[in-house]
Order: sequence, then C-alpha cells, then structure tokens
Amino acid sequence: MTTLDIDSVTGLSSQEAGERLLAEGFNELPESNRKSVLWIVVGVVREPIFLLLVASGLIYFMLGDLSEGMMLMSFVVLIIGITVYQEQKTEHALEALRNLSSPRALVIRDGEHRRIPGREVVTRDLLVLSEGDRVPADGILLSSSNLSVDESLLTGESVPVRKVPWQGEEQTGRPGGDDQPFVYSGTLVVQGQGLVEVRATSIHTEMGKIGSVLSTVERGETRLKGEITRLVRTIALVGLLLCVIIVVVYTLTRMNWVEGVLAGITLAMAILPEEFPVVLTVFLALGAWRISKNHVLTRQIPAIETLGSATVLCVDKTGTLTQNRMSVQKFYGGGELCDHDPGANSVAGSCHEVAEFSILACKKDPFDPMEKALVQLADGDFGETEHIHKTWELVQEYPLSPELLAMSNVWRSVQGDDYVIAAKGAPEAIADLCHFTPGQVQDLAAPIAAMAADGLRVLGVAKARFTAAGLPVEQHDFTFEFVGLVGFADPVRPGVEEAVRECSTAGIRVIMITGDYPLTARSIGTHIGLVDADHWITGLDLDGMSDAGLLERIGSVAIFARVVPEQKLRIVDALKRSGEVVAMTGDGVNDAPALKSADIGIAMGGRGTDVAREAASLVLLDDNFTSIVSAVRLGRRIFDNLKKAMAYILSIHLPIAGLSLVPVLFNLPLVLLPVHIVFLELIIDPACSIVFESEEEEADVMRRPPRQQDEGLFTRKTLGLSLLQGGVVLGVLLLVYAGALAQGFSEPAVRTLTFTTIVIANLSLILTNRSWSETILTTLRSRNRALVVVVLLTLGALSLVLSLPVLQDLFRFQPVSPWYLLAAVGAGVGSVLWFEVYKLWKNRE
Repeated sequence: MTTLDIDSVTGLSSQEAGERLLAEGFNELPESNRKSVLWIVVGVVREPIFLLLVASGLIYFMLGDLSEGMMLMSFVVLIIGITVYQEQKTEHALEALRNLSSPRALVIRDGEHRRIPGREVVTRDLLVLSEGDRVPADGILLSSSNLSVDESLLTGESVPVRKVPWQGEEQTGRPGGDDQPFVYSGTLVVQGQGLVEVRATSIHTEMGKIGSVLSTVERGETRLKGEITRLVRTIALVGLLLCVIIVVVYTLTRMNWVEGVLAGITLAMAILPEEFPVVLTVFLALGAWRISKNHVLTRQIPAIETLGSATVLCVDKTGTLTQNRMSVQKFYGGGELCDHDPGANSVAGSCHEVAEFSILACKKDPFDPMEKALVQLADGDFGETEHIHKTWELVQEYPLSPELLAMSNVWRSVQGDDYVIAAKGAPEAIADLCHFTPGQVQDLAAPIAAMAADGLRVLGVAKARFTAAGLPVEQHDFTFEFVGLVGFADPVRPGVEEAVRECSTAGIRVIMITGDYPLTARSIGTHIGLVDADHWITGLDLDGMSDAGLLERIGSVAIFARVVPEQKLRIVDALKRSGEVVAMTGDGVNDAPALKSADIGIAMGGRGTDVAREAASLVLLDDNFTSIVSAVRLGRRIFDNLKKAMAYILSIHLPIAGLSLVPVLFNLPLVLLPVHIVFLELIIDPACSIVFESEEEEADVMRRPPRQQDEGLFTRKTLGLSLLQGGVVLGVLLLVYAGALAQGFSEPAVRTLTFTTIVIANLSLILTNRSWSETILTTLRSRNRALVVVVLLTLGALSLVLSLPVLQDLFRFQPVSPWYLLAAVGAGVGSVLWFEVYKLWKNRE
C-alpha cells in the first residue's frame, strides 16, 4: 500500500492493550532525577537549620541536660517527616505533570481512533502518524502517504528521510537513510501520514539503547528563584554577623561561652529563612499541578510566574473559541445559495455536484472536522445517489501547502482509464486553480460575503479530468473547473462569552487569529463580545505593512483574518515591541516559532502537533479558551498566595529574631531557647507551604489589571507592610516581656507568658495574611482544611506544653494564672488588629 488505508484495521482490543501494558510496563525510560525518600532525608540533613538543631542538641547533652537534648532530637525526626511529606507531595505533582506531558499517540484500538499518552503505547499497537507528530515508539510502516521523518535526534543528520511501506519481507534497519519501512521513537514526522505497527517500546527502542530521554517538566532556575536566592543570602549574612555578635556579647557579659554559643545558635535559627526556597518550590510545583487540573499542562515552570502578567491573549478561532464540530449549513452551486439542514437526509438538487466533489476531495477516513462533516453527507439519502463513488480508487493526493491553500485527490473509476480530480480549499486558492478573471473573482465575492456574514467558514470546490499516462507534479497543471462553495457552521464553545468578558475586566485584550474571512471572524467576535470586533487586519494587509505601520495599528485591532501560521510570529513580535506581555495559542508545525517567541506559548493538546507542544510553555489539554482564562486566574492566585506566604515568613521571623537578640544585648533573662524556635518552626513550615498554597483566590483577582512583568515578590509596599507587621508583633512581645519582668515574675513565668503571646501572634499573622483586602471575619468563611489542621494542632500542642509538668520542664515554663494567660492571648491577637483596621480603611477608599 502506498496510500493510507485504515478503514479495514481494528488494532488491539482495549483488554489486550491493558494486558500488554501490565506485562511490558510503561513506554518510558527510567528517570534518574526522581527523588527517593532516602535522598530527601539526605537533603534535609544538609540543611543549615537541621545542622543548627543537631548542634543545639549536642550542646545540651554536653551540659548534661538529657531531656532537653532528647526533645530537640525528637524534633529532628519530626522535621524530617514534615519535609519528606512536602517533598513527596511535590514529587507526586511533578510525576502527574510528566505523565501528562509525554508525547501523545493516535492509536487504533477496538476499531476506533484514540488519543493516548505515549507512555501507554504497547507493542503491536497501530499508530496513525501525521505531520508534526513525535513518534512514540519504534515500529514498522504498514501504509504511508508521502511520509518523511526527521531522525536527527538519533543520527545527527538534519535532512529528513523518506519512508516506504513494509513489503512483508524480513529485514533489519538502522536510523538514517531513505526508503526504509522503520520509524523510531523520539523522531519527528515532517511530512505526510503513515500507519505503523509498534515493534519496540521503552528501553528496547533505539532511543532506549542510547539511553537518552528528553525531560519535559523541570524545576529550573526561575526569575523568582533568583530573587529568593539573593534575599536568603542577604539575610543569612546578616544573621551570621548577629550570631557572632551575640556569642561575643554573651560570653563577655555572662562569662559562659557554651551558653553564648547556644544563644547564638538560637538567634541563627530564628533569623535563617530556610522556608523561602522550600515555599517557592512547593508553590510552583503544586501550582503547575493545580493548573493541570484545569486542563492546562505546564511544560516550563516560569510560565506560572508570567501568567499573572499577561496583557494580551492571541487565540485561534477554530477549536479554541469554537467547538471545532463542523456541520454543513449552506451550499453555493449553479448560481444559487442552498440552505442545508445537518439533520436532513438529502441535499438540494442544484447542489448535488458541489456535495459530490467536496466528498471526493476528502480523505477516505478523515480526521479533520470539516472533512468529517462532508463525508457524513453520504450517510443519508444522498448516499444512495450516483454522486457517491464507493468503488473508485484513490490514486494520489496533492496536499495543502503554504503557497496554495488547497488540496486535491486523484480518483480512477473501476471502468475507466481517465482520472477524476476533486479539489477543495480556500475560495481564493480554488479561484486561482480555476484561473478566474478579476471579474469572476468579484462575482464570487458576493456569495462568500453572504456566508461569512452568517459566521460560516467557507471552502471552494473544483473538478478536473486528466487522461495522460503520467500525473503532473503540481495541482496547477490540471485544468480545473469551478463547482461551488460549501459553508460550515462551528458553534461557539459554552462559557467563551463570559471568559472574554472576564478578560476585559482583568485588563487583558483578546485578539482572534484565524484563517477565515474577516466577516466570518467578525460575526464570531461580535457573538462572544470581543472588544473592537469591527477592527481587523488581513494576512494580505499584513504583508503590505511596514513594521512601523503594524506597530501603529496593532493597539486597536481585535481580529487578524486570512492569516497563515508564518505570520503569527510577526504579530507576536509587534505586540511585544508595543509593550504587551503576549500569550499565543498554536497547533501546527509552522506555529512553533510564534509559540517560542511569545511570553507564554500555548499549544493545543487535542489537535496540536508535538512540535508545537515542545515549543510552548503551556499545553491546552482540551483546546478550550475558557481553560486559558482559568489558567490566568490560577496564575494570579498562585502569585498572590506566594506573596502572602513570603510576607508572612518575613513578618514572623522579625519578632522571633528580636526576642532572641534583645535579652542578650541588654543582659536580661533569655526567652527563646532552641526548643521554642523549633516549636515555632513546626507551625511556620506547614503554614507557609501548605496553608497559604491552599488559599482560594481573592474576590477581585480578575478585576485588577495585569501586574508588571518585572514585579517581584517584595515590592516596597509588600516589604514595608511585612516589616511593619513583624515590628508591631515584636513591640507587643517586648511589652509583655517587660511587663512580666516589672511585675516580678520569675524567668520561667516570663518565658511562659511571652511564648504564649508569640504563638498566638503567629496564628494571628497567618489568619490576617490570608488576605490583604478582606478581614479575618470574612476569610474565616472561606474553606481551608490545612489552616484548620494547623490551628487546632498548634492550640492543642500549646495547651499540652502549658499544662503538663513534663513538658513545662522541657520548655523551662512555670504555671501562671489563667487570667495572665488570657491577657497574653489577647496581646497576641491584638498585635495584628491594626492590619485589620488598615484593610477596612483601604476598602473604603
């Protein structure tokens, strides 16, 4: 077979495929970068906070305080457990993303075409390969149509090689070289189609033998990570300097260098913001996982940072704004327009020839929605007429090309020796094939405009006959005769109108890019509420524009019509030069440059090629515009929550550090010891990484303009409010501390009251930082299970520490009057009340 003929094949059954998957395993190579529990534990042991904690425990053992040392060592185990849980949760999220991002495969199972992850392909599966697909496994070509494959990944040679169908003989092959029937995992289809039987998967493929695999989801260096690294380095240097000062001052004033070292370690533990990098990793990994739950796969983690900055969404019309479920609505033939009911069984008599040749111009087993709609015309009464030619043989296909947006099929009847050629494509391309005069082109414009005004997508149809022995190389060599036009309706996806309105409210322009006529695009744009739907630029206009002229107009244009994929790159570059942060959708091989150039490239997961997926930052798994808007909303939520978590970390470390530093400098009783720091860290760690990550978005998240692309986590406002929060809490703590000393309380009692205050203040900071616009009373109505768990466990643990004598001794506490404890609780809550008042004042502005 030289043409693709898959009507008669059924492929594996689902049951057999499942059995093979169990026996063979997934079609993927072992990854060396996945973290085991042991590796995570080793990573924890190397952390500075862990080393400080162990050093504190050892010093207590040296001082003979076994109970305190054992308590710290038990905390070591607890911290390892929390870290392993967080890392495992992150790894599971990344694993889910790896599974989603594996190359997709179109297989035939149970006689149906199915899109599955490439990792689920098994031997003896039947693969349907098309231009732009990444081959998921090694196999042998059973049938093909002009198939060429780029095997440079395996051979280093960039020139594509031709493939020919297997003739049944036993043979072996290696990558590289023309006219072989073998295809190999990881290579790229650059032209044509093919039907392949899988012969090897996983480590048994040529790629597996080489031992190389392309990584898809990586936790790479991001802009935010760079910002956090610089901040942590700065704070660590300051902490180290203060630690040395504390050791020296304590030793000189109290003549006890061992306790001085312990006080220095306590301060270092209080100041060291080890949560920053952990929180960033957890937020970005779990953020990517959350976005994937909304049908958007994150291939490049920095895209999550950029989502909240997007100012323009450039989207394809067909399949993204619309459902890509085409149905024939109108014919134009014999000089008249005919309405067609998709549910009817017949075609109007004057349009029989248009329907006949439009079907002949389709593939025998089409995948394209328009071709499916045309082929379905033969299912009714029309299928019983002489216009349906089931016995004809498809001899050759002339594929669509960027130079000529039309395709032709060459047919030969069983009885005759002459060829019948059917062509369909863009009306202007069909007019070109038929060598229309300017007058004929003008006459054809009226029915095209009438269909386009109804929002229909229009195709032209032509026919030709040929009797010579050899078929020509190009479609233009046939003498075509114009047959008519076909108009297709493609319903708008549910929710698109609301999503477009939400984008407008959020300060995001939506630009439609389509190969359709401007009137068709305007009709759809008006229907979905696209701003400036009456302003468009055509591909022809674009070719005639200078860069300066495009830059001048691009700020007011909502539609680019009759555009070819190669022009998308110029649109993206012009938008970027005008200062926009651009998100761009695409699905084809020729879309890859634009996707790569865009700030956020979004590939279509359903109908897109693997080339587009690999060039993009995000992959839209359901090809739905509303999913893009959901991803933008989630991107803004992730960045908001990340800022809240970072602000909370900064604000809570300030009073902890201050309470560790002030008593030493002023020769007062110590309040915080390593055991207290660890207790507080056990609240801070899950709060900043789990509680804030789980927070719902702010009510106004899609009513704000996009944030500046270079905006960091700590703006002047964020930094100022964070430090002010921490400073006020520190001030309240020092008042409680000083007041308890003035009342003549013993050192353990002072420590009890002050520590109770800081624990309650810590919980209050978590509650108030859940939202910087809504008060605590409002945010308490929003559900956050992680918050409930952290608050209940913290209050329960504090109650035990304050009431059990054994724990009192370990924490160096002393029982105090409940009224004093109640006052300490009130002071802790009161330390954040000013920020609640600030929110109310800001909301009234």
